Amino acid sequence: MNFKKAPKHSILAIAIIATWIKTYITYQTSFDMKIENTMQQLILFINPLSFLLFIFGLSLFFKTAKARNRYIIITSSILAIVLYANVAVYRFFDDFITLPMLFQTNNFGDLGNSALSSMYFTDVFYFTDVILLILAVKFLPAAKEIFTVKPKMRRTYFVLSCALLFLNLGLAETERPQLLTRSFDREILVKNIGTYNYHLYDIYIQSKSHAQRALADGSELTEVTNYVKSNQAKVDDKMFGIGKERNVIIISLESTQNFVINNKMNGQEITPFLNSLTKDKDTFYFDNFYHQTGLGKTSDAEFIVENSLFGTGRGAVFFTNSGNTFNSMSERLNREGYYTSVLHSNNKSFWNRDMMYHAFDIKKFYDIDSFETTEENSVNWGLKDIPFMEQSVDIMKTMPQPFYTRMLTLTNHYPFTSDEEDQFIEPYTSGDGTVNRYFQTVRYTDEAIKVLFDDLKAKGLYDNSIIVMYGDHYGISENHNKAMEQYLGKEITPLESAQLQQVPFFVHIPNSGVGKVMHEVSGQMDIRPTVLHLLGVDTSNDLQLGADLFSKDHEDFVTFRDGRFVTDKFVYAGEVCYNKETGEKAEPSECEPFIERANTKLDYSDRIINGDLLRFYDENTGNLKSSKADGK
Repeated sequence: MNFKKAPKHSILAIAIIATWIKTYITYQTSFDMKIENTMQQLILFINPLSFLLFIFGLSLFFKTAKARNRYIIITSSILAIVLYANVAVYRFFDDFITLPMLFQTNNFGDLGNSALSSMYFTDVFYFTDVILLILAVKFLPAAKEIFTVKPKMRRTYFVLSCALLFLNLGLAETERPQLLTRSFDREILVKNIGTYNYHLYDIYIQSKSHAQRALADGSELTEVTNYVKSNQAKVDDKMFGIGKERNVIIISLESTQNFVINNKMNGQEITPFLNSLTKDKDTFYFDNFYHQTGLGKTSDAEFIVENSLFGTGRGAVFFTNSGNTFNSMSERLNREGYYTSVLHSNNKSFWNRDMMYHAFDIKKFYDIDSFETTEENSVNWGLKDIPFMEQSVDIMKTMPQPFYTRMLTLTNHYPFTSDEEDQFIEPYTSGDGTVNRYFQTVRYTDEAIKVLFDDLKAKGLYDNSIIVMYGDHYGISENHNKAMEQYLGKEITPLESAQLQQVPFFVHIPNSGVGKVMHEVSGQMDIRPTVLHLLGVDTSNDLQLGADLFSKDHEDFVTFRDGRFVTDKFVYAGEVCYNKETGEKAEPSECEPFIERANTKLDYSDRIINGDLLRFYDENTGNLKSSKADGK
C-alpha cells in the first residue's frame, strides 16, 4: 500500500468514518432498539455524523500536526469511553447514562460484581477506532504534515455539519413529533438524535432542572393540587382503618417478577410459600400490579412507596434530589405516633440512603452495622435473606410499638449467585446462566419470607402487624429475552415485555379473614395511599399520584416511568397501542387519551421534584404556605 498518496486530511477522515461506523454497529449489536421502518433505520445510520463532523472538525483550527493528532486521538478515546460506558450501563440497567448517574460514584464499589459480570473480552471492539487512529498517526506520512485550511473552507465544513444536524432533527420530528419536549424515553432520544447528541441534550436538561428549582415560587402547585384533588379515590369504609394501630412491615422483594408466582420450573414450584399466600384468607394478592421504577431501580421503588410520586427520568432521585422537602409516608406515620425505620443489611451510603432517609424523616436506619455478618451468612451484596429475616425480627422486638418498618431483601439480586446449601431447586436449563440462576435465588427469597412469618409468630409480633410485600423491579432484563421465550413458550413482543413488568404485591392482615385475589390494574404508586388508609390515616390533603387499591373509584390505569402504560383493555408499548385481550395492534386512537394522561402524570411528578415544590405546601391544610420558602 502506498501511504504517501493518502489525502492530506486522512486522519480527520479516518476519525470521522471509523467512529461513525463503529457507533452504528454498536447501535445494531449492543442496544435493543426497535427499528420499525426504513426511515428509522436511515435516522439511526446518520444520527452520529453531524456531531462527529463538528467535534473532530475542530482539529482544523490547530496550527501544528502534533497538536491536531493529539486532539483527534484524545477526542476519539473520550467518545469511545462514553459509548462503552453506555453499553455497560445498558447491559445492567437496560438504559443509557444520565449526568446524575455519573455522580453516583459511591455506589461503584458495591456494583462491582454486577459490572464485572457485564464485561467481556470482546469489548475491545469499542476501541478499534482509537487503535486505528494511533496506527494511522504512526504510519501515514500525511499525519505528520500540517495544512492551512482557509476560513471559507472551514465555514463550508461547519455549515455542512449544521445542515446535517437539522436534517437529522427534521426526519426525527417527522417520525416522533415533539421529540425533545415530550419524550420520557431515553431510547427514543438515542434512536433519533444519537448517543453523543443525547448526552449534550441531557446536560441541557440537567441545567434546566437546576434553574427550575432556583426559580420556583410554588405557584405551579395550584395546577398540580387541583389535578390531584380532582382525581382522588373515595375510601372504602369497610377497609379504612381495619389495621389501625397495628405495626406495619413492608418488604421489598428484590428483582421479583410476578411470572414466578403460582408457576413451576421443570416441575418444581418456584415460590411455594408466596403461592400459599395467594389462597390465604388473610391475604390480598394483586395479580395485575406493576413496578414503576426508572434508573434508580430499588431506590426508585422506595421513593415511590414513601411518596406516591415517580422517580426522575434522569437518574436515581435518591441522588438527584436528596435535599428536597418531602411529605413521605414515614413523616405521616411519625405524626400518628409510629416509630419509623428501615432494615437493610448494606452500607448506609449506598444509593445515598442515609441522606434520603433523613429527608423522609425516617427515625432509624438499621444498616449493615446493625447486623452480625460473616463470610458464611453473606453473599453478593450483603446478608443472605434468611439470616437477615431472623436478625430483623430480633431488632423489631426492641422497637417501640406501633412501628412502621421497611425491609429490603438482597439475595435475589443480579447476577443471581448463591451458595450450594441455599439452592432449594435445580437451576433452569437454558443457555443463559443469568436466567438459570434466577429461579434458584428467587426460590431462596421465598423460603426467607416463610422464615419471617414463622419468626414473627414465635416472637409475638405477628398478630398485631400488617405485612405488605412488593416486587421492586424486574429481575430479568430484555437482554435475556431468548431464554425467557424458552421458559414462557412464546415470543416476547413489546406487549409481552410490558406485561413482564408485573411484580407481586401482597397485603397480609392476620386474623382479618377478608383476603382475596384482586385483579385491578395497579402499581407501586398506589401503595402509599392504600397502606395509610388501612391504618385509618386521612390523606385527602396529601399530594400523591396513586390511589387506594380498595376504593371502588380506583381506576385500572398504570403509567410506567418511560411513558408506557397499561389499562384494563390496552397496553401502550414501543409507541404502539395493543389490545390486551387479543394481543393484536389496536387503533392508535384507542390509546391517545391515555397517552396524554400518562404524560400529564409524569410531568406533574417531575414538576414537584425538579422544582422542590413541596417546600411551598402545607400538608396539614392542603394549601400553599403563606410566605415563600427558600429551602427545607
